[in-house]
Amino acid sequence: METWLWLIPGLPLLGAILNGIVLRRAPRHSTSLVACGAVGAALALAVAAMADLVSLPETSRLIHSRYFTWIAAGDFSAAFGLRFDPLSAVMTLVVTGVGFLIHLYSIGYMHADRGYSRYFAYLNLFTFSMLLLVLADNFLLMFVGWEGVGLCSYLLIGFWFEKQSATDAGKKAFLVNRVGDFAFLLGLFILFRQMGTFDFETIATHAPEALTTAAATAICLLFFAGATGKSAQLPLYVWLPDAMEGPTPVSALIHAATMVTAGVYLVARASVLFTLAPAALTAVATIGGVTAFFAATIALVQTDIKRVLAYSTISQIGYMFLGAGVGAFASGIFHLATHAFFKALLFLGAGSVIHALSGEQDLRRMGGLSRHLPRTHATFLVASLAIAGIVPFAGFFSKDAILGAAYASGHRFLWFLGVVTALLTAFYIFRLYFLCFRGEERLDAHARAHLHESPPVMTVPLIVLAVLSAVGGFMSVPLLPQGQWLHRFLAPVTSGAAPAADAAVHGTAAAHAAAGAHAAHMPVAVEVILMAVSLSAAAAGIGIAYRMYRLYPSWPALLVARFGRVYRVLYNKYYVDEIYAAVIVWPLKAVSFVFWKIVDVVLVDGSLVGLGRIVAGGGSILRRLQTGIVQSYAVLMMLGVVAILYYLIR
Repeated sequence: METWLWLIPGLPLLGAILNGIVLRRAPRHSTSLVACGAVGAALALAVAAMADLVSLPETSRLIHSRYFTWIAAGDFSAAFGLRFDPLSAVMTLVVTGVGFLIHLYSIGYMHADRGYSRYFAYLNLFTFSMLLLVLADNFLLMFVGWEGVGLCSYLLIGFWFEKQSATDAGKKAFLVNRVGDFAFLLGLFILFRQMGTFDFETIATHAPEALTTAAATAICLLFFAGATGKSAQLPLYVWLPDAMEGPTPVSALIHAATMVTAGVYLVARASVLFTLAPAALTAVATIGGVTAFFAATIALVQTDIKRVLAYSTISQIGYMFLGAGVGAFASGIFHLATHAFFKALLFLGAGSVIHALSGEQDLRRMGGLSRHLPRTHATFLVASLAIAGIVPFAGFFSKDAILGAAYASGHRFLWFLGVVTALLTAFYIFRLYFLCFRGEERLDAHARAHLHESPPVMTVPLIVLAVLSAVGGFMSVPLLPQGQWLHRFLAPVTSGAAPAADAAVHGTAAAHAAAGAHAAHMPVAVEVILMAVSLSAAAAGIGIAYRMYRLYPSWPALLVARFGRVYRVLYNKYYVDEIYAAVIVWPLKAVSFVFWKIVDVVLVDGSLVGLGRIVAGGGSILRRLQTGIVQSYAVLMMLGVVAILYYLIR
C-alpha cells in the first residue's frame, strides 16, 4: 500500500477535476458515476490499507510513503508524504465511508439542480482536502488540507449563490475560520522555531526534551484556537448554524465526515504536545464542556429542523474536546466516529423530510410524517436514540466513555455538565422527532400535495447509516477488556499522550490524568453507577419531551408564556451574533467606511484626480496655441521677436 496510498486522496481530486473542468456539459449520470466512483474507489483502497495495517504487529502499525519534495528553500525542505497509522486510518474510513453514502444520497437530492456537475466537483474536492488533512505526515502538508476544507466549505455553503443569505453565510464561514487559521499558523511558526521540523514522527520523538512547558502551552493553545474555528467551538462557533444555507447533503458532509472533525483530529494528532501542556489540556476540556452545554440549550427551542441539528453538532463536538481535554484522546475519536454515523443520518433524514415537503424546514409546519415517510421515520428514530445515548446504540458507548473519563480524571464539574447536556440532548432531539414525525399534521396545502417518500438512492444510505448507528458502539465496549478494540487500536498513537483517562474509564488498574498529575482507577461498581446516571439522564430527557409534545402539547406554549424572557434569550442564541456585530463587525465597517470615503476617495482619489485636472487644464490652455493656421504662427513669432528686442534694448 505504500505505493498506492496516494490514490486515496488522489481519486477524489481526479473526480473534482473531471467534473469541474472536463465533463461540465456531460450527462448527469456520467457526473454521478465519476463522483461516486472516485470516492467509492478511495473507500475500497482505505479498507485494503486498513486490512494491511491490522495485519502488522501492534507496535509497528504504520504505512508511510514520501513521494517528492514539494518545498525546498535553503536549509528547509518539506516532503509530500502520506502517513496511514491507526488514527489516520479511522479518520480515512470515516471520511470515505460516510462521504461515499452522502455522494450517493446527493444523486437523488440534487437531481434537478442546475449546478449538478459543479456540486459534485466541489463535493469531490472537499473529500480530497479532508483526506489530505488526515493522511499528511507533517503539519505543513496538513495545513494545506486544512485550508482546502475551508475553501470548499465556502464554495458549498454559498453553492446557491443567487440567494443573498447563502453568499453571506459562505463569507461568514470563510472569515470566521480565518481567525482560527491565523492562530494555527502562529502555532506552526513557534513549533518550527523550537524544533526545526513539521514532521509528526520527529516531533513525537523529540518534543518531550526539546520543548519547555511554556513553549508547549503556547503552541497547543494556538493549535486549539485554530481547532475552535474549524470545529465550531466557543467563541468561533457562529459560522456553523448559518452554514445551513447550503444543500442538506453538504451539511451532512461538513458536520459528520469532514470539516468540523478536523479540529478534533488536530488535537488528537498533537496529543504528544498537549500532554506537555497541562494548562492547554484544561482549556480544551473546559471549552469543550461549556460549548457542549451552551449549544444544547440553544437547540432546545429552535424551530428550523437543520438549525436544531447544527447546534447539536456544536454540542457533540464539545463532547469530543471534553474527552481529549481530560486525556481520553481515544474516547474523543471514538465519539467522532459514532457521531459521524448518527449525525450524517440525522442530516440526511432531515434532507429527506425537506425533499418530501418541497423545501419546508420549519418544524411548526410538519407533524405526522411517520405515516407518509416510513423509511425516513424508522432510520431517523434510530439516529435519535443513538445521539440521545440509549443503550445499545452507538452514542451510548462513546458518550459514556467520555463522561467516565472526565469523572476518573477528577473533572467532576465537567462530568456533571456533560450529564446535564446528555439530558438536554435527549430532550431536543426527541422534541424534533415528535414535532416532525408524530402528532397531528400541520402541513400547508403545497407540502401536502407533494408529500412522498424519498427514492431508494436516498433511503438506502439512510438504512446503511442506521445500521452503523445501531452497532457502531460495539467497536469499544466498556467493562469488557476484549471488547475495547478501538481503544487498543489507537493506543500506539494516543498512549504517549494520555493512557490516563482512556485507561481509567475502561477499568484498567493503572491510569493517570493527561497532565500526569495523579493516578486514577475506577472500580467496576463506580463505572456501572456512572453509566446508569448518564442513561437515566437520557431517559429523563426523552420522557420530558414525550410529555410535552405528545401527552400535553399545550405545555410548550404555557412555558413560553411563563418564561418568555428565557425563551427569547435561547431562541435568539444568547444574542451572540448581535454582540459580535456591535463589538466587531460594525466598528470594522465604520473604520472601513472612513478609509473608503476619506482616505481612499478624498485623499488618494482626490489627489490623483486633482493632479489630472491640473494637467488637463494646462493642456487645454496650451492647446489654444496649436491652431494649425500659418498666419497665426507668423504673428506669434513677430510678437515674440518684438518682445525679445524690447527686453534687450530696454
